[in-house]
Amino acid sequence: MSEQLKEKTIQEVLSLIPNDSDLIIPIGNGEPDLILSLIDENPQQFASLRIHQMLELRDRRYMHGSYPHIGYQSYFMGSFARKAFLNGTCELIPNHFHTMPRLLEKTTKQPILVCQASPMNGDGYFSLGTQADYASYFIGKIPVILQVNEHMPRTYGDNLVHVSQILGYVRHNHPLVELKNAEITDTDKKIAEFIAERIDNGSTLQVGIGGIPNAVVSLLKGHKDLGIHTEMLTDGVKDLYQAGVITGAKKNTHVGKMVATFALGSQELYDFMNENKELEMLSVDYVNDPRTIAKEDKMVSINATTEVDFYGQCASETAAGRYYSSTGGQVDFGTGVQFSKNGKGFICMHSTAKNGSVSRIKPILTPGSVVTTSKNDVDYIVTEYGITQLKGQSLSQRTQSLISLAHPKFREELLFDVKKMGLLI
Repeated sequence: MSEQLKEKTIQEVLSLIPNDSDLIIPIGNGEPDLILSLIDENPQQFASLRIHQMLELRDRRYMHGSYPHIGYQSYFMGSFARKAFLNGTCELIPNHFHTMPRLLEKTTKQPILVCQASPMNGDGYFSLGTQADYASYFIGKIPVILQVNEHMPRTYGDNLVHVSQILGYVRHNHPLVELKNAEITDTDKKIAEFIAERIDNGSTLQVGIGGIPNAVVSLLKGHKDLGIHTEMLTDGVKDLYQAGVITGAKKNTHVGKMVATFALGSQELYDFMNENKELEMLSVDYVNDPRTIAKEDKMVSINATTEVDFYGQCASETAAGRYYSSTGGQVDFGTGVQFSKNGKGFICMHSTAKNGSVSRIKPILTPGSVVTTSKNDVDYIVTEYGITQLKGQSLSQRTQSLISLAHPKFREELLFDVKKMGLLI
């Protein structure tokens, strides 16, 4: 079928979605805003529908139980899904990010990939642009509906969709959602210094979002031949590449290339990605597979947590015992670096919460907290008061090391607690 016959009007596009479908929606800017808004505004067109997504960008009534016949399942919650989950109108499905494609493959009955893409090129290919994530896994395997947006950058990798592989598409041009750089605080800088001095030249990095990763990246301008193998591409990576720090020359896989599975940042980042042949956007079941990650020497993973207990258990997806997000790729990379030659996994946090009134280092995790990185898998823990490598330490050694990373005003109380628990020898 020709491109002209596959282009649909706003009125026609919903007719491409059968009843009882499972809509697979990509992360972030892969979200097809127009199509999802049409579903939200015309729920009567469906007898039954299920929507599967990580990290939504916009609020929708179907998340909040407005239409009992339309279910919403989140695999990593943003602010809107979080509110829905806490109100009991949204399902949260536990997962490791790299398992998402196979998980969706096994649990959906009538899957359809619905996503945003760049305009078609002369060879008949659309690009998922800022995305590969779990969406690219399904290209050629299940029906695809596209929302074509001229603002979506054209990228390379396994995220290209041929016109012959889609049911149809609708045009809807609008600027991509930008993520503002988090402000770097003095505390972030202190934590970043401990990490940056342990990153060797020739390392391959996985970095995420937030003040601490931004601060780490800002301290790497003097490094040489760094590589990128990360789930999320950020502005910091762009800045390091443009400074000549990222060459990928020492990588064992995709030598000379930056590898990511999705991107979220500024318009400058999206412009940097467009037609950039040094960047490969690849499916998350490959990028985040610990076996893939382990192939890189000197692999460095930088992630955050909300609490750590004396055993070294990290609660990274709950806050004060309430669900906040989900696992994401923290365990994927935390596992991968363990098998990387000279790999290092850093989990960082501010030592306190609630304006300094609560210690994030605790004898036991807050009731209701969920362990993301287990005591057996944690490597380095970092706060503004120092850094310690828990791997290889006994429980007694861990508690002493962790207390030294706590805010000084909590150390005496923590020492009392650890003695009471019988963890000190």
